[in-house]
Amino acid sequence: MEIKSYLNEQRQLVEAAFDQFIPMAGGEFSAHLKAMRYSLLAGGKRVRPILCLATARSIAGDTISDRNVLPIACALECIHTYSLVHDDLPAMDNDDLRRGKATNHVLYGEAGAILAGDGLLTWAFDLLSNPKYGNLDADKKLRIIHCIARAAGSFGMVGGQALDIASENTQFPFETLQTIHRCKTGALITASVLAGGIAAGANKQHLAALKTYGEQIGLAFQIVDDLLNATATTEQLGKAAGSDEELGKATYPALFGLEETRRLAKKAVKEAIHCLADFDEKASPLRLLADYIYTRSH
Repeated sequence: MEIKSYLNEQRQLVEAAFDQFIPMAGGEFSAHLKAMRYSLLAGGKRVRPILCLATARSIAGDTISDRNVLPIACALECIHTYSLVHDDLPAMDNDDLRRGKATNHVLYGEAGAILAGDGLLTWAFDLLSNPKYGNLDADKKLRIIHCIARAAGSFGMVGGQALDIASENTQFPFETLQTIHRCKTGALITASVLAGGIAAGANKQHLAALKTYGEQIGLAFQIVDDLLNATATTEQLGKAAGSDEELGKATYPALFGLEETRRLAKKAVKEAIHCLADFDEKASPLRLLADYIYTRSH
């Protein structure tokens, strides 16, 4: 399996599903829906939904229908995109560029961007709970909703972002940096893996292994983001390079330097792949995704 072809194929699958699950702009809410769709359809790696799909197949193979997993995958991308829209706001990271395009608030104003983010977050839980999407039983749906809500909220992504902002231009300890990375980025990535596993009926042993896998690739993902922010160009990233240092962010390069940061990212990926030792060849995409997270250039 060639990872670039796999990612492209899965990205197209997810993006085709957006038109099925995400409201089209029209009617009295047209401007608001247009702002939501602008950021959601602005491109991106779609790592979280792809992880969800790959994990479900690593457990159930072709026996699990995309019809049952795609609504979850799309919901995860809605939550991720809402977080980017809000992160870019002047009160947060104050970015004018995202994925090589103008950020949401530049085009739709701060109020419009806040509401677009709110709409994406709320729509995610409409997707997750709507009985007309898929035929997962109620227990699985409830477990998936709880898993994702916990990861997205005050003890996950939102809490991590709050701590990230509070730590700017401070002498932060390593424990704080660990918490920021585990929550701000790692929590939703881990939830993406677990949601796919729950949907596919993974047993407790497999879910425990998948949880650790998700935590390790989530850590690697954010460490590599830190590296790229310090070493790549704005053109490569599609967003402002060097912003972490400018804002005094708590990052691995700031604490360890570039070479040690690279070593720690590779170590996290190796540990993630090791967690899949008891999985068969159906988990090959998960192993390749772990390597991709380390070697990506944007």
